[in-house]
Amino acid sequence: MTLLEQIIARAKSCKQRIVLPESLEERTLTAADKALADDLADIILIGARSDIFALAEKLGLKHIDKATIIDPATSPQTETYAQLLYSLRKNKGMTEELARKQVLNPLYFGCLIIKSGDADGQISGALSTTGDTLRPALQIIKCAPGVSCVSGAMLMITPAKQYGEDGVLLMGDVAVTPMPDANQLAQIAICTAQTARSVAGFTEPRVAMLSFSTKGSASHEVVDKVVEATRRAKEMDPTLRIDGELQADAALVPSVGAKKAPGSDIAGKANVLIAPCLEVGNIGYKLVQRLAGAEAIGPILQGIARPVNDLSRGCSVEDVYNMIAITACQAQQAKA
Repeated sequence: MTLLEQIIARAKSCKQRIVLPESLEERTLTAADKALADDLADIILIGARSDIFALAEKLGLKHIDKATIIDPATSPQTETYAQLLYSLRKNKGMTEELARKQVLNPLYFGCLIIKSGDADGQISGALSTTGDTLRPALQIIKCAPGVSCVSGAMLMITPAKQYGEDGVLLMGDVAVTPMPDANQLAQIAICTAQTARSVAGFTEPRVAMLSFSTKGSASHEVVDKVVEATRRAKEMDPTLRIDGELQADAALVPSVGAKKAPGSDIAGKANVLIAPCLEVGNIGYKLVQRLAGAEAIGPILQGIARPVNDLSRGCSVEDVYNMIAITACQAQQAKA
C-alpha cells in the first residue's frame, strides 16, 4: 500500500466533516463527488443548491446529493454565524453590519461552521489566493494553543528509499513564514513533527534543524538562531526527538552524520527536515522535486487550531481529493 493509499485508508477509518467553500469550481466539485462516492469524508458544500446541482449535472456527477449543502444567503444559521464573527472581531473594528456582509463570503462562512463545532476542516485555493484562504482561518479559528505562526509542510516521496522513512520525508516551512525567529522556528519544528504523525503516519518523527553548519563547524547569527530554536523546541516538547544545527548531508546520510555529529541520535536518521527560513525551504523542496524526481504533496498548512488547507490554483482533481484525505487525517489528530 502506497503512502497516499494509507492516508486515504486512515481518512476513511474515522470520517471527518470537510468544508469545500469553492463549490462551483469544477475540479473541486468533481473531487467532492469522488470523495462522496468513496465514503472518504462527509462533505459540506457552500453555495446555492440549484447552482451546485446544475454544475454537477453538466459534469455528469452522480453523488453530490450525499453532500450537505449550505447557502449563506438562505441558511437559518447565517445570523448566528454573523453574531459569532462580530463577537470574535469587534475589538478589531468589526461591526454587526460588516459581519452580516462578510459572513456571506463562503471562505468565512466555512470557517465559522468549523468554529461552531459543526465541521472539522476546510480546503480552498483552487479559485482563491493563499491570503484569502488564511485570513478567515486566522481571524476565526485562530492558531493552535502555544502556536503563534502558521507554516506549511511538504510531504516528499523520493525514489531514494534509504532516506527518511523508506524515501518519505516531511519538510517545513516551505510556504508561509518568510523569516521565522528562533521561537517561531521551534514551533514550526513541533508542528511539522505533528504533521509527520497525523498525515505521513510516522510513529517516531526525527527532526533535523538544518543549517550550513553542523555542530559549530561555522559561526554566524543565522546558525545561532537554529541552535536556539532547537533548544526552545526541546523545552516546548521534551518528548520530541530533535537535533541541530545539522547540514543536510549530516541529517540524512548515516556515514556523514557519524563523522560530523558523533553521538547524535538524529544525524543520519532524520525523517523531518526544518529549513532555517522560507527561502531555503521553498527552493530546497523544488530542487529535490525537479532534479531528483521526488513527488511533492502539499503544502500542508499547520499551526491552525483546526485544519484549513490551501490548494494551488493549478491543482488537479486528484490533488483536491488527496487534500481532502490529508485534511481529514489532520482533523483526526486535532481531536486526539
